[in-house]
Amino acid sequence: MSGRISACFESAGKAGQTVLIPFITAGDPHPDWTVSIMHSLVDAGANLLELGVPFSDPAADGPVIQAAGERAIEKQVDLARILQMVETFRLKDATTPVVLMGYLNPVERFGRMQFPAAARKAGVDGLLLVDCPPEERGDLGAAMTAAEIDGICLVAPTTTRGRVERIAAVASGFIYYVSLKGITGSGRLNSQELSQPVQQIREFSDLPIAIGFGIKDAEMATAVAEHADAIVIGSALVEALAEAESKAGACSIATTFVAPVRKALDNTPWTR
Repeated sequence: MSGRISACFESAGKAGQTVLIPFITAGDPHPDWTVSIMHSLVDAGANLLELGVPFSDPAADGPVIQAAGERAIEKQVDLARILQMVETFRLKDATTPVVLMGYLNPVERFGRMQFPAAARKAGVDGLLLVDCPPEERGDLGAAMTAAEIDGICLVAPTTTRGRVERIAAVASGFIYYVSLKGITGSGRLNSQELSQPVQQIREFSDLPIAIGFGIKDAEMATAVAEHADAIVIGSALVEALAEAESKAGACSIATTFVAPVRKALDNTPWTR
């Protein structure tokens, strides 16, 4: 596990705090606003940041995040530019972990063997590639390990017990449990259905478990926090940010969205 990610979860655990992970699409609503939005999220109580890498064919993403990616692509946001954003963010924040979430194609275009070292140099801590399961990482996985970039793995409601065990054996950083069948932002999350699959993951791994997909507000976040070490909020935040007309407005939206979630989580009894 990377130093920043492990320190984040260790610190949160000692404080009895659920790790809050907001997801935003890098470059949306505007590339020049992304770093300021990242700082605003941290100031509002985010523990770890997840930056979505825009891609033209995001199979796991719903219409909100897909539209955000399209807007970012129109503004020429690519992996090289995203690494510049992270590097700029690191000038003022050396501790908050940053994970990039996206698809293999942009990494291939950047250079699969060059990317992990470049990402680490910029200040990236983890990489979650939706369409690149652990057994298909190959030389990319080796390069990630060498660069001390955590390979975040996904587990879904449809993942078999045997495959959970195999994923747990190679995952690092934390394990991301996808709480819903389908794309991001879809469906209605039933927190009562999370106990069994999360417990199954814990049988095979002592890594922290983050739960995402379908968490839209503070109420849902607190319900999920009963089962998870971390919660991820994505589509609802991305949708709110899309309404921003200025950098200041975007930062205000980020703060207004995240602060009540942080407060609600902190007022929820720690059960792990």
